[in-house]
Amino acid sequence: MATILGSTSPPRSKLKLDKATIEDIPAIQSMVNAAYSKYIERIGKPPAPMTQDWDQVIRTHEILVLRDNEQIVGSITLREDEQTTSLKINNVVVNPGEQGRGYGYHMIKYAEVEAQNKGLSSVTLFTNVKMFENLGFYAKLGFVETDRRMEDGFGRVYFYKKLC
Repeated sequence: MATILGSTSPPRSKLKLDKATIEDIPAIQSMVNAAYSKYIERIGKPPAPMTQDWDQVIRTHEILVLRDNEQIVGSITLREDEQTTSLKINNVVVNPGEQGRGYGYHMIKYAEVEAQNKGLSSVTLFTNVKMFENLGFYAKLGFVETDRRMEDGFGRVYFYKKLC
């Protein structure tokens, strides 16, 4: 469990990032569906996180839930890349009603610290090319675009951030 306090969080807010449990999966799936449904028309099909088997993902990845005053407001899915010295962010999602409050920023910063604590030298992630809002967000956080390619029927943009 990590307690995160930041200037961009709501006043008197107490943020905790906890390892997700199987009981959290319905809330994560609901949040993913709410956050990603706006992209269905733009992409032409449901984005990959909407069709994932989250019961399986929790067995193969580290899923964390961000709670603000005990309410789940976000989630981040991490996995150490065994072929590199990177921590891969497989998904980061914030409840649509809570977006713009710095929760995504806090979860990504946590991933960076976690990577450093594990002796890893970088963090990687990807997003759909048609989720253009994310492209600028990741660039502002210091991520550099490294590749664009079609994968699993989706146009994906890959990002990399070297850690000090």
